[in-house]
Parts: sequence; C-alpha cells; structure tokens
Amino acid sequence: MYGRNWSFRITWFRILLIISVLIAAAASLYRFIYGLGAVTNLNDQWPWGLWIGFDLLCGIALAGGGFSTALVVHVLHRDKYLPIARAALLTSLLGYIISLASLLLDIGRWFNFWRPFFYWGFHSVLFEVFWCISIYTTIQVLEFGDIFFEKVKCPSLKKILGYMITPLLILGIVLPTLHQSSLGSLFIVAVDKLYPLWWSMLLPFFFVWSAFFLGPAMVTIEGTIASRAYGRDPELPVFQSMTRITTWMMIIYFIIKMIDLNYRGVFGMAFNGSHESNMFLIEMIVFVLLPIFMYAIPSIRNKLWGVVTASVLVVVGVVFNRMNVVFTGMARSVGGSYFPSAWEFLITLGMWSFLALAYLFIVENFAILPKEGHAHSNSTATYGTHFPA
Repeated sequence: MYGRNWSFRITWFRILLIISVLIAAAASLYRFIYGLGAVTNLNDQWPWGLWIGFDLLCGIALAGGGFSTALVVHVLHRDKYLPIARAALLTSLLGYIISLASLLLDIGRWFNFWRPFFYWGFHSVLFEVFWCISIYTTIQVLEFGDIFFEKVKCPSLKKILGYMITPLLILGIVLPTLHQSSLGSLFIVAVDKLYPLWWSMLLPFFFVWSAFFLGPAMVTIEGTIASRAYGRDPELPVFQSMTRITTWMMIIYFIIKMIDLNYRGVFGMAFNGSHESNMFLIEMIVFVLLPIFMYAIPSIRNKLWGVVTASVLVVVGVVFNRMNVVFTGMARSVGGSYFPSAWEFLITLGMWSFLALAYLFIVENFAILPKEGHAHSNSTATYGTHFPA
C-alpha cells in the first residue's frame, strides 16, 4: 500500500510541463488584468474560440469516462470493470476542473463569475450548463474524498463520505447526461447558422451519446499510457471487453445519424464536394466507421495495438466532431476569420500540462491503479502499487 509520505519524481519531461504551467499562469494573469483582447484573436464574429471550442466542449466530452464507467460498474454491476473505475474518476475530475478554468478565462467580465449562483436565468441553456458542471465537479471532489482519506487518515470524515457515496454516485451519473446534452442544445438555436450536416434537433442526443461511448476509449488510452509509464501490464482483457460497449453504441450513433440526415432531406449534402461535406465524410468514415470495423474484427481488437489504435480514432473523432460543430459548420454563416493567438495556444497547453502533472502526482500518492495480480479478478480488485520516489 502507499506510505504516509508524499512523493513526486522530477524528470526532464515533468520540468517542461511545469514550465508550460508557469507560462500559462502568467499569461492568464495578464488576460485577467487587461482583458480578452490583449491575449486572444476573438472578435464579434467569433466570440467563442479555442478555450470554449476545445478546452470546454472537448474537455467535457473527454471527461465522459467518469460517468459512463460509474454507470457500468455501480448501476449495471459489471464488476469486471472495477479495476479502471478510480482512474476513470480521476481523469474525469481533472478534465472538469480544466473545463471550469477555460470557462472562467473566456468570460469577458470574469470577476462576475459568481452571479449565476445568485441571479438565476432559468431560460438560459448556459445557466443550466454552468450549474450542472459546477455541481458535478463538486460531487466528483467528494467522491475522490473517499480515496483521499485512505491516505490522509480522518475516520470521521471518511465515515460521513461513506454514508453519502450512494446518492453522490446517482447524482454523478444523472448530472453529466443533463449538461452533456445541454452543450448540444446550445447549437440548436443556431438553426440558420450551423451547416445542416451538423445541425439537428437531435444534437443534444448526439452530444451525450458520443460522450458516453467516448468514455471506454478514453479509459483504454489512459490505462495504456499509465501502464507504460509505470512498467505495469495493461489491463487488456478489460479494454477488450469494453470495446463491445463502444461498438454497439457507435453503430446506433451512425444509424440514427443517417436516419436524421435522410429525414431532414440533407443527406445529399454529404456528397456535394464542399469543404463542409469533405470534413463530414472524414468524420463519419475515418472516425466512426473505421473504429467500428476495427473493434468488430477479433484479430485486431484482441491485440493491444489494435484496441488502442481504434480507441485513439474514437477519441480524435469526438474532438473532430466538436471542432466541426463549433468552427467548420459555423464558418460559412458567421463570416470573418479566427485563428487562435499564440497566447491562447500556450494557455491551453499549460492547462493540459497541469492536468498531466496532477494526474501523475495523484497516481503516485493515492491508490488509483489496481494492484498487479488483482487487476483481472472481477470484484476483488484492490488498489495500490509502489512507485519509486
């Protein structure tokens, strides 16, 4: 088990990550003092840029592994996925913290961030998104408290969290379905602006559904990287089993997408040769159909390289979809131009560097990864492994 001491190895790669975080912190301070115009290329035509399009929309989707894994493990009682549950929770928690930070950065008058807590805009989709993300992040922090107090001994607080854990798990599954779908609802009002290949009244469904099937793929990538970094055996049987969930959900996603295009009479636009149609075809063929086939072929999904490659395609595909909705699909109607400034890129890089450093620190000090030898035993997974200081 983990000792009571704290440890964090310093390597050249981690030093680079720390430098990136410091640069981002300085640039963020400059942005808070001098405003968005001082560090971004945002304008009246493009009020949402890299921070909302990638860090928020993609970050929330990439963090979907937390609620999808919780649903599978704690509601459907598929205990064979228990070994990856804590890692999924940690990744999700850090992803949501990054998303909240990006949201704060993108608010013009950031010092008014507290107003939604007291001035309730019931008719705003963004109001619901803000509240759901804030509450869900708080719930994840409380859920992580159960792990935290395994190392930091405080029996009374751990006992209280133990009483709360079941309602927290329920809320932790329900809330993401609300705000994941609401993020899609934001673009329903852009009926005359978003290109018809992406606009749909089913956007809320597509957003929450894709966030769900993204979860197992994200857990596979994260688990593989962690196993490489710490010299462990990857939980390949768990990854292989999760491909069934992803495969069937992606097949349903693709079928409903095609039915929706046909119903709205815009299916032919996918082949009109425009930039938008080409991007849509890439999204569907490379990032939806190809991973479905790779997951379906036993000789591919039974190999680590195969399941990881297909999972990377799934993750990139969901990011590609969100980028198409926010940028490609809107470009023709809003006019003007936007390309992120160097400072926007540096702040984004710094936030994701912080996520990586936080993940490494927590994994090396708390019982996140299952003990080797217990990883593949169904409901008896125990956590903890020794990492050299």
